[in-house]
Amino acid sequence: MGDPRSQSADPADVARLFDPARLTQARRINKMSKTELHRKVGVSAAAIGQYERGEVRPRAETVAALADALRVPPGFFALGRPRAQVDIAEASFRRLRSTSVAQQQQATAYVEQAWELACYLEESVEFPEVDLPEWASVDSTDVPDPVTAAQAVRRHWSLGSEPIRHLVYQIEQHGILTVFFSMKQDDSLDEKSRIDAFSTTALPRPMIVLTPDKANDVMRHRFSAAHELGHIVLHHGRHGTDSQLERQADMFAAEFLTPRDVIANELPRRVNFNRYEQISQRWGVSVSSLLYRSRELDLLSESTVRRGYITLNSLPRRPMPIGDFPGERPELLKSAIDLLDGSGTSLAKIAADLQMTPRHVRRLAGIDDPQPKLTLVPNRPNDPYSALPHEFM
Repeated sequence: MGDPRSQSADPADVARLFDPARLTQARRINKMSKTELHRKVGVSAAAIGQYERGEVRPRAETVAALADALRVPPGFFALGRPRAQVDIAEASFRRLRSTSVAQQQQATAYVEQAWELACYLEESVEFPEVDLPEWASVDSTDVPDPVTAAQAVRRHWSLGSEPIRHLVYQIEQHGILTVFFSMKQDDSLDEKSRIDAFSTTALPRPMIVLTPDKANDVMRHRFSAAHELGHIVLHHGRHGTDSQLERQADMFAAEFLTPRDVIANELPRRVNFNRYEQISQRWGVSVSSLLYRSRELDLLSESTVRRGYITLNSLPRRPMPIGDFPGERPELLKSAIDLLDGSGTSLAKIAADLQMTPRHVRRLAGIDDPQPKLTLVPNRPNDPYSALPHEFM
């Protein structure tokens, strides 16, 4: 009998050591219902439910069909590998009410697998220690208000009161795992119905999950990262309504990115978009957030800010892709994989050990799929095309 956890595992061996939770995780990360899966596999939806509850073990041919339908090696379903488990209630989802349960389950399954990858890498690579104020621990009941909390985290990380360059890098350097949610989302959904950035403290290391939706808007991307940092330090106990928690995270993000004692002296006392653009570039926040900040700090009236938004929405916006801003993409997992690769452990070996495909490991780590390597074909003798004038080629 072979090792059921190897990528070439015999489905019969896997069937004997079948892990029901792995089936649930694989189905959820593919955002597939039991009904959709049973149609692909050829067993009833009730049977899928029995497999997931551990009431019945699938036969070898069913294991092979499940692996094919869910795009995992058969060994993925075998017992014996450590597995994280994150409940929807333990993740801080923005737009919670407008996001479907299936989307949330897909996102938490993604977090579980990103965590497994991180744990695997940490066996060989030393990650930064989690570095947060004591009151930000799960057991603490002495959590300050959002503004005070943002000021305290800045002090704890020795950031002073200057603009924070390379925000995502700073977050990762202080031990918070940050990843991109790279699963394809339904194009038919409007923006409010899609998974937005979220975070969780349900794992030994806090995690922030950012979405590529803001890949062309580095300012919104940075605010999302700071917002989720606010959830991590403020809401491990999750007291209050969803709207209250979101407002508190916004207040934290605003203060963390633009400390009031400094930004108040830079913001104009009347709407001036040229000046806002200068401040936006200096602090790495959007002009829209600066308008809101001006109202929040009583520098402009509500009616003035409202008129400012109307004008702002009529102005053209230039894309600012995060790829142009070093330090704003998650890099921790990618750097760890690169380090292991340099010492002889390839990405393919990592994928095999985790029972994942190499492409999925790259997705979890934020590594672009490799492009085909092309070379120019040299001119060949007797090639009729090589003698053509350039304008015809």
